[in-house]
Amino acid sequence: MSHTSRPLAPSRLLAASLLALASLGATAAHAQGVTMGERQAARVDNRQDRQEARIDQGVASGELTRRETARLDAQQAHITRMEHRMEADGKVTGKEALRMERAQDKASRRIAHNKHDLQHRPVR
Repeated sequence: MSHTSRPLAPSRLLAASLLALASLGATAAHAQGVTMGERQAARVDNRQDRQEARIDQGVASGELTRRETARLDAQQAHITRMEHRMEADGKVTGKEALRMERAQDKASRRIAHNKHDLQHRPVR
């Protein structure tokens, strides 16, 4: 009995191609050693850094009063503690990630509001 190679039906060819691509993507991601959780953590950390830079800029320009700065710093510390608690079990769920993003959104709005509320630190 001869085993000749028959062309795959278009739907099977598509399925085989997609499976091959998916396995290559998974292999590449594993080889890079970066998981979705790590990417999410990096995104949160980068956003925290940008928000802290905005606060620092507001202090330097006099746009933020000492009280506003203290409250914003406390809010940033709260978000950092929240992130550490969520990561403590080794997995951040989608619900936790959403909660973190909402806390960062709220902090971002508060930073913008405080920087533009016409209260300024007195010049010495």
